[in-house]
Amino acid sequence: GNVIAYGATSGAIYLRGVVGERLCVRNSGATVVAEGTGDHALEYMTGGTVVILGPTGRNVGAGMSGGYAYVLDLDPRLVNGELVDVTGVPLDEAARLRSIVAAHGAHTDSAVARRLLADWDAALERFSAIVPRDFRHVLEVTARAEATGEDVDAAVMAAARA
Repeated sequence: GNVIAYGATSGAIYLRGVVGERLCVRNSGATVVAEGTGDHALEYMTGGTVVILGPTGRNVGAGMSGGYAYVLDLDPRLVNGELVDVTGVPLDEAARLRSIVAAHGAHTDSAVARRLLADWDAALERFSAIVPRDFRHVLEVTARAEATGEDVDAAVMAAARA
């Protein structure tokens, strides 16, 4: 289908197979897994988590300002890098990603998920994280404020003004 999870605010969607264009545009809270997508995936996404277990079209992450996105075997040339960076999956996010892939497999009987989970360490190396720069900055400021006992809201607001 085309335009799946547009504006989603919560819940989970597990899609066995490749979907059309505009996966999770304006997603603000749902967890979504698909085995591939067309153009414009994650456009204007502000929250939630998306896992793409296959190829993407062009313009991935355009206008993305928040949330977590992981793509298997990502071609970085297809990412709109205006607001996001492409990194490896941070170690503190690896268990959560594995859990989402396992849930996808359990809900859909996905052969893709089964193959990935059979050798998770090798599979994890094939994933990329698409990370909105401002979102990463807010997470870093929040973690520092919590570690030092600062007021988190005040710290985030001060960082936004800087």
